[in-house]
Amino acid sequence: MEPRDFLDALPIPAVFIQRNERIGATNRAARALLGEGIDGRHFITALRQPMLLDAIEATMRDAKPRTARYLGNDGRQDTAFDVTLRAVGLEGVLVAFQDVTSVEQAVQMRRDFVANVSHELKTPLTSVLGFIETLKGPARDDAGARDRFLTIMEAEAGRMNRLVSDLLSLSRVEAEERMRPTDRLDLGEKVRSVLGGLQPLAEAAAVTLARDLPEAPVEIRGDTDQLRQVLVNLVENGIKYAGRGATVTVAIEPPAHRARLRAEGVLLSVADTGPGIDPRHLPRLTERFYRVDTHRSREQGGTGLGLAIVKHIVNRHRGRMRIVSEPGQGTRFEILLPV
Repeated sequence: MEPRDFLDALPIPAVFIQRNERIGATNRAARALLGEGIDGRHFITALRQPMLLDAIEATMRDAKPRTARYLGNDGRQDTAFDVTLRAVGLEGVLVAFQDVTSVEQAVQMRRDFVANVSHELKTPLTSVLGFIETLKGPARDDAGARDRFLTIMEAEAGRMNRLVSDLLSLSRVEAEERMRPTDRLDLGEKVRSVLGGLQPLAEAAAVTLARDLPEAPVEIRGDTDQLRQVLVNLVENGIKYAGRGATVTVAIEPPAHRARLRAEGVLLSVADTGPGIDPRHLPRLTERFYRVDTHRSREQGGTGLGLAIVKHIVNRHRGRMRIVSEPGQGTRFEILLPV
């Protein structure tokens, strides 16, 4: 069997370097990673990363196993590989590349998540601690200042409570994401219930709530509480950010074949007549803690997690979500849900 035939059986990129320091064989995955035409070349001209080159040279000298790192780019993103080096008798060194890009991305996401949560909690907590210190000292006997500070402290404590609640909700949704709901529910009835509950909030913001629903029940498989959360988050966003005099409309299109689902499904949409969103923000709206207008979002009590929760709930229901918006043209959230 030729060395290349053996290497082609391996599921990861692999390169065999001969004692003469020439590349003796590569598999398809290695050529896709390192480039075509590297067979027969000196390994230094093909690999070119100092830490990996040093490890190869050391293993060729003493035949001891080693590990190294290899960093690359696949045209879409930076990539990272754990490289394992093993001597093959007196013939040379086998170099195998294990792709750990997704692992490193997950680690970075955890770091970013912890940093964001810490920042979001630290700001209101610092404010509350500062007011407590003031109330215990200079404002101890100032009734006006005490009432004003307590009002602010209540708002900051409410903000922390909302953040913790959304974090717990996000954690629960992620834990259940692989388990598709099996209960049957009437989506139209759920919309009517949510709009009724949010009517006082809409009236206070001078926003009109409207609905466009089929007369017949629209039954789908879903989690009642989670779909309610989706509707509340989207309608509340419309109320908060569309502006006075705007209209927020919730509509349902009855079951039909949906190409994006490749199955029968219903289309749930929440649209507002507000100022709209710059298209450059749309791809990132469902990221955790991403805000188009950070200051305004915090003033409105937003935690930056609402749309991330919506995305995970839609994923759990095996649905699809699309956001359509342009400045001055309002914003429309479209959710396809299989029946």
